[in-house]
Amino acid sequence: MKKPIRVVFFDLGNTLLYDKDSWEKLYQEADDVLWKSLHTFGVQASPAEIYGDHETLFHYYYNLRQNELDEPGIAVVLKQLLKRKNILLPEERLHAALQAMYRVTQANWYEEEDATLTLETLKERGFKLGIISNGADDENTQTLIDKAHLRPFFEYIISSAAFGKRKPHPGIFRAALNHFHVRAEETVMIGDTYDADIVGAQAVGMNTVWITRRVRERVADSKVRPDAVVKSLSEIPALLSA
Repeated sequence: MKKPIRVVFFDLGNTLLYDKDSWEKLYQEADDVLWKSLHTFGVQASPAEIYGDHETLFHYYYNLRQNELDEPGIAVVLKQLLKRKNILLPEERLHAALQAMYRVTQANWYEEEDATLTLETLKERGFKLGIISNGADDENTQTLIDKAHLRPFFEYIISSAAFGKRKPHPGIFRAALNHFHVRAEETVMIGDTYDADIVGAQAVGMNTVWITRRVRERVADSKVRPDAVVKSLSEIPALLSA
């Protein structure tokens, strides 16, 4: 680490929380719930008419943003898709349909067993804590944090859906740094996604810790190396206090 650390930032999914079941199956289940709600609200179109060749709203959205760092938000995209078919749904009904959809996927996220103790220890030792999370819907991100009872630990939480850009875009990291009025070298980013969390944070001068417990994808060759590598959250307090 370059300097004594004052602020510790965490990723959310597969860092503080983990998933169990196949997302492909859950995406379809969630999309079915979405469309049950939309049909209840009088929408006559079919999913194929709205998404084209994409299986679900999730598939459409993730394909849309795969080569860009813009994060328009899934609600904005669904509203635009419906509008193309001259379907104008009141905001409260669109919101209700998306809430129903996300309740399906939210049930697949679980708090890591060492998350609470790790966060308690860091707070007791005087570190300030924040979350920088990529997510297609800010309300969903906030709900996941509340369901896991993590909010009391964090002074600052920012999602890519709320910010409009997702990691590794430098802007989302700088927004977090600006909140705490700290220099990048006085902070550390802890996350599982190499490009988003490690490469992105180091690009603005932050220290980085790569947590590998839930890593599933091969990391592309990179000149960027994390300042530390851990397998579990429980290793973090000792690492930062060294």
